Amino acid sequence: MPAYDEVTWQLPRIPRSAGRARALLREQFAAWKVDGEVTDTAELLLSELVTNSIQHGYVPPGREIGLRLVRYEGRLRVEVADANTAWPVASTAAEGDERGRGRGLGLVAALADRWGCCPRRHGIGKAVWVELESGV
Repeated sequence: MPAYDEVTWQLPRIPRSAGRARALLREQFAAWKVDGEVTDTAELLLSELVTNSIQHGYVPPGREIGLRLVRYEGRLRVEVADANTAWPVASTAAEGDERGRGRGLGLVAALADRWGCCPRRHGIGKAVWVELESGV
């Protein structure tokens, strides 16, 4: 089995959690000595995934948004989980539509090396993930 590093956090489903998630990512990437454009891109992608989870993910009382960062084989995986079982669908927004549903996933698809969705590891719902080459 390949070696990997993994960290996880639970965040409340509130708007401030997007900023907290970005701060946690930057701290962890600094500890892993990942910086530059990779960190900037990962932070933007994480922000989009957390914001989507806050806006669209159903989180019943006692359940929070899960955040998971993994480093393995020169890759970084950023994962956000919530209790909503509906998987996200990327769509193209109409001209002038700045808040079209699924529009942010177009950004995710454009910037991530890979992205997808899978069942939540420990509970009801799903996790949306992105992967980037870390260069480390």
